[in-house]
Amino acid sequence: MARDTANDNPIENRDQLVSSIEKGVKPRQQWKIGTEHEKVPFYRDGNRPVPYHGEKGIEAVLKGMETLLGWEPIYDGENIIGLGDPTGGGAISLEPGGQFELSGAPLPNIHRTCRETHAHLAQVREVAEPLGIGFLGIGMSPKWSRAATPIMPKQRYRIMADYMPKVGGKGLDMMLRTTTIQVNLDFSSEADMVRKMRVGLALQPIATALFANSPFTEGRPNGFLSYRAEIWRDTDRNRTGLLPFAFEKGFGFERYVDWALDVPMYFIIRGGRYVDMTHTTFRQFLKEPKIDDIGEVTPSMGDWFNHLSTLFPDVRLKTFLEMRGADGGPTRRICALPAFWTGILYDDDALAAAESLTYDWSEAEREALRNHVPKTGLATPFRRETVLDIAKRAVAISRTGLKHRNQISAGGFNEAEYLAPLEETLALKRTPAEELLAQYRTRWGNSVEPLFSEYAY
Repeated sequence: MARDTANDNPIENRDQLVSSIEKGVKPRQQWKIGTEHEKVPFYRDGNRPVPYHGEKGIEAVLKGMETLLGWEPIYDGENIIGLGDPTGGGAISLEPGGQFELSGAPLPNIHRTCRETHAHLAQVREVAEPLGIGFLGIGMSPKWSRAATPIMPKQRYRIMADYMPKVGGKGLDMMLRTTTIQVNLDFSSEADMVRKMRVGLALQPIATALFANSPFTEGRPNGFLSYRAEIWRDTDRNRTGLLPFAFEKGFGFERYVDWALDVPMYFIIRGGRYVDMTHTTFRQFLKEPKIDDIGEVTPSMGDWFNHLSTLFPDVRLKTFLEMRGADGGPTRRICALPAFWTGILYDDDALAAAESLTYDWSEAEREALRNHVPKTGLATPFRRETVLDIAKRAVAISRTGLKHRNQISAGGFNEAEYLAPLEETLALKRTPAEELLAQYRTRWGNSVEPLFSEYAY
């Protein structure tokens, strides 16, 4: 998200918080697809990290994009930290380590979101190439140490950086060195949200395996196929994970709000200043809204919306559902991720088939998948088969759902064609990470340097 929310409307009661999420309910004809993807910037001369400041830094890229696109700049103090499209609703933002993110506009089909992706990458190249900057499509920066990774000048990131080591061993790695592809999808009712949330949570490890693409750390294999997913296993468990309560009877908007209320906050914003609130949960903040160096404050809906954006479960609920399990990757996979989830969640028959596939998985089994997939990917055992077998069925369900949607491009093809990279992975029986490792051990001579030319956008 490029812009933290400034909404001064006071919070009067819990029902108001529940209602703020319930407002996301939309009839099917208004459902949209919002795709987000991050990429790792690097200097082509030496494959070095790109700092924020300087004539050829990230700041210069953002200002160049502002000139090219005419989008509204977003500032944190004196620093430009993002851009917002005032008409389409898209945004460009920076992750803590300079990862460059497009939060795509809400669009009606995968054809549009894929065109948006290609256009964005072309625009980024137009601005960045004269600066000697390239971008890498991978799930984790493969070369630099955490200490060598520049930190972007956003106040919220300073608070997070101080807090992360207190609540997990890998939170700083998550912030500074990982990238993802995500998709935001709508729901038609509370019951529809619950069905999609449960299927999304259950199948998230399957998506992690299909998109596993982070096998290198500091120039060497790290022993994982999705080290990004492994990092999330040791990042602030108060606000991450598979949300077991989502599978309990009675789950809905209220239960999610109650969970969110009891998660420690990161910050509130007052007068342009980000105030550290990591000492309290949102529920406690509502009861005692007094801050030592500010005094009495009025909890606002802006505080609530910003708090929701700092929760990181594998499927996140706002006024839409956000699928969060995939590593960053090349252009074709940026298109494949929203296609995979749209096919499953936006067709009634496909959603029912996915429910049938996952309905009897126990909490322990779901957690075991999440724990083991980062290391063993598609080969991860499950009952009497493997994740590869489940992934084949999940992709087939998605293909059927996309065909049922019958969204035909100007070139005459169906959205299901965007699943081709996943079907190639299934045919080869190995993840993108295993493809990278094979290149590393053969053509690349045990070096990650060729990544920066062969896998750059």
